[in-house]
Parts: sequence; C-alpha cells; structure tokens
Amino acid sequence: MEEQKIKTPSDSLVVMNELVLPNDTNMLHNLMGGRMLHWMDIAAAICAQKHCNSIAVTASVDNVSFKHAIKLGDVITINAKVTRAFNTSVEVKLEVWAQNIPSGTRVKSNEAYYTFVAVDNTGKVKPVQPIQPETEEEIKLYDGALRRRQLRLILSGKMSPDEATELKALFLPEKAD
Repeated sequence: MEEQKIKTPSDSLVVMNELVLPNDTNMLHNLMGGRMLHWMDIAAAICAQKHCNSIAVTASVDNVSFKHAIKLGDVITINAKVTRAFNTSVEVKLEVWAQNIPSGTRVKSNEAYYTFVAVDNTGKVKPVQPIQPETEEEIKLYDGALRRRQLRLILSGKMSPDEATELKALFLPEKAD
C-alpha cells in the first residue's frame, strides 16, 4: 500500500453556488428550508468524499438555524471544509452566504456541522486518513470537534455523559490543589 500525503482542511474545501429560482421558494418568495438543507448536504458530501477518497454518507446533521431569509433571485454560496477526521468519520463545517447581486448585499445565512462516514463500494465502513489543521482557525475547529462529537454521541444515546471526558473538562474543570 502506497503512503498517502497528509491531508489538510483546505484539501477538502468545496465552494458551491446556487441561484434561487421560483421553484426553490415558498409563498413568500423565500428559499425553502428543505431545499437549503438539500444543497448543504450535497456540498458536505462532496467535501467529505474529497477527504476520504471514497463514498461518504451522512451520519448526522447538527442544529441548523436560519438567521436571514434568502430571497428569490439571491445567489447562495456554500463553503464546506472538513474540520476533523476520526476513525471512520469526518466532521464538515458549512457556512452559507446569501448575496443579492443588484443591491450588493451579502449576509451569512446559515452555519452547521455535518458528520459523514466513509464506506467502500459495498457500503462497508472504512477508515479515513487523519487531517492536519494549518491555520489558527482550523486548529480551533479541530480542537472543538471532539467536544462536538461527544455531544452528538450523548444526544444520540451512543455515549453516556460520564464517558464524555472532553465535555466534562469544559464544564467541570478540575480544582487546583
């Protein structure tokens, strides 16, 4: 087996643009939330697959808040980047920006974390290679990913709160003697 190059978050970067058309909107001419989630899932899947060099399937989606309405005719830009790789999964951070080109306005509309699991062509889970953050922001996201993962596992019933050492350290720091 040949040695693989160490991957960085920038290796997985995906920038996806979509124009909000009438079929994408609700009765108020705002982008439908389901369409936004669909586009976010596509961008995150491409990002995860770039890191894993294989098929990657959605395992979880963290809370997605809609901060600003996206209107008919707006252009959305979805930025997706792997923040951390675990044994068989990766965490992907997504940021969604809405731009109204005629008015020159651009606002951050959404942000979320998705988790993907790498699988082979038969659907069997496979290991993923580690990631090496480079920038200060990437290191911060990398460090926080373990806490976010533990919270996801607790909420899904796959980990007891007592096992969440990173979260406990955050909320219950050990007292100095």
